Amino acid sequence: MEYKEVAKKTINHLYSAHASIRTSGIDPQIVALAELYVSQINGCAYCCAFHAQELRDMGLSQEVIDKIPGYKHSNVFSKKQQLALELAEAVTSLSEKIENVKAQLAQHFNEREIVELTTSISLMGALNRLRITLGDKS
Repeated sequence: MEYKEVAKKTINHLYSAHASIRTSGIDPQIVALAELYVSQINGCAYCCAFHAQELRDMGLSQEVIDKIPGYKHSNVFSKKQQLALELAEAVTSLSEKIENVKAQLAQHFNEREIVELTTSISLMGALNRLRITLGDKS
């Protein structure tokens, strides 16, 4: 289904929100890292490929990208990257760990960055679900 055309106005609002996050001042690599991990958790093949390529284009090595699912057992991620991945996991699974992660985030991100990152993670979950439910499976 061409859901982007069927509900063009609504879907465009979602992509406008995504574009707003990307120009909000938060590090776009941190956002893309979290978006890739959300897409991996949700199993959106299209979004995984898209965000992995986006991260490569931003200069992140394939070796680091390959370690995202095992970030807890790797030392290749900065503290900010690790926290973004922890937040992505907590928000996507609605984990009881969210409050603990938010407390740690406050030590490395300002309030606006926390809101933008959390919004990005939430929005990516919605976009994953749209793509998986209504999109092309290629």
